Amino acid sequence: MSRVLIDTNVYSAMMAGDGRVADVLAGSEAVLLSSVVVGELFDGFLNGRRNAENRRIFQTFRERPRTVVVPITDLTAEWFARIKHALRRRGAPVPINDVWIAASCLEHGATLLTLDSHFDRIDGLLLHPGF
Repeated sequence: MSRVLIDTNVYSAMMAGDGRVADVLAGSEAVLLSSVVVGELFDGFLNGRRNAENRRIFQTFRERPRTVVVPITDLTAEWFARIKHALRRRGAPVPINDVWIAASCLEHGATLLTLDSHFDRIDGLLLHPGF
């Protein structure tokens, strides 16, 4: 069993019926959501036509026993600074929200589920195979 943190695009893929996501989540001891991912999802809901419905569905997902929203802490900020510094030195930028998401993963010892390939630029970040 493992702890996984899901990226915004993985939540969207799950809602679109991607069975790979359901399989990984079913085998995980904990499903983590960064508060950054929560914010990105809320932004997407506000920009869509089904804001209230999407929020209800998301709230149900958040209430699952193994699902935990992890806040941004001072330790997250330390991880963020280290990651951003390393990326800047190598000239390998990553979208800023994704640096925060990676920092949350490293802080909590979680494997990241994402569909974005740029996360492989972040040293020490565990990425779930097959995504």
